[in-house]
Amino acid sequence: MNEAILTAKKLCKSFAANGVQNHVLTGIDLEVYKGDLTVVMGASGSGKSTLLYSLSGMDRATSGEVIYGGRDLVKLSEKELTLLRRKDFGFVFQKMHLVSNMTMFENVVVPAYLDKNIPAQETDKTALELFKVMGIDEVKTHLPSQCSGGEQQRCAIIRAVISKPAVLFADEPTGALNRRNTTEVLDLLTRLNREGQSVFMVTHDIRAAIRGTRIIYIEDGNISGELTLPPFDPESEKSRETQVNSWLTSMHW
Repeated sequence: MNEAILTAKKLCKSFAANGVQNHVLTGIDLEVYKGDLTVVMGASGSGKSTLLYSLSGMDRATSGEVIYGGRDLVKLSEKELTLLRRKDFGFVFQKMHLVSNMTMFENVVVPAYLDKNIPAQETDKTALELFKVMGIDEVKTHLPSQCSGGEQQRCAIIRAVISKPAVLFADEPTGALNRRNTTEVLDLLTRLNREGQSVFMVTHDIRAAIRGTRIIYIEDGNISGELTLPPFDPESEKSRETQVNSWLTSMHW
């Protein structure tokens, strides 16, 4: 039986613009399962990223609940949310947000040093191991501007997983990458998921979507469909893409 790591109940999010309330999420009920690679798709403006931000505590829902570890994120203070995001959640975005005057290695370890419970030497050791595992050990002393987009995104993923988060949130992680770098980053996310990392990814890219074990489709701020898939197998990539494309067509994507 699937174990829920995050649960949203009647989740709503509205924004005021020019005196008008825009309802982006309209009563979403969703369980995010431990060990899944959950993908969220939908048209532009459907609420995909807003759902990710609301589930992760990056943004506070207007109403409803987001339950994690027995606590409702909607009711936590800003300090409590900050600590939770730092310890329990990892984040990867389309834009890597690497500090330009810091080396790739420094971009990973400096934020991790904020966790005073882990000695800096242990953080450094873990980071060095991850740079090797992720295949970018040779650029760890380079500045971001000296590295490719794929190398920068892999560095951002290392930064996100060094604290061993319960959930890795990824918002369009391949949106700014070329085909080769996209494949490298997706291979990495797939491998992390196979090793037990729970991943929640928003994407509009079919190449990213087919890596999911579960695809959620958002339309007009609510869930209109769901597709469950076995773990990704490169041998069945073409048939998997056909299946997902057919399902997306039925969702009027």
